[in-house]
Amino acid sequence: MRKGGILNRHLTGALAELGHGDRVLVCDAGMPIPDGPRVVDLAFRAGIPSFEDVLAGLLDELVIEGAIAAQEVREANPAADGLLTGSIAELAYVPHETLKELSAGARLVVRTGEARPYANVLLRCGVFF
Repeated sequence: MRKGGILNRHLTGALAELGHGDRVLVCDAGMPIPDGPRVVDLAFRAGIPSFEDVLAGLLDELVIEGAIAAQEVREANPAADGLLTGSIAELAYVPHETLKELSAGARLVVRTGEARPYANVLLRCGVFF
């Protein structure tokens, strides 16, 4: 058994398979999940686990070179926007419909139980060297 970090075996296994340039969609409970990417569904109840908790855990484990969020998050969910701008240096915004289209190219989708709107981000993996 692991000492710490992410304990979910399906998620840790999926993270170990990621490489440079792979994309990971971290999404709220309402985001449509595209066919294709591997999905680790962590949603348990509305708000559990939160987008914030899952994103923080992933950012502790992954090297991220950039990310994309829906521009609607700025107005509809300032708390999530503040979390994103405070955690990710290279953050771009696109319309929500574009984010949904881009998510089809994700290698991994991590679904949270988040019940606030537009709590979604498409992370692009980097390298540690």
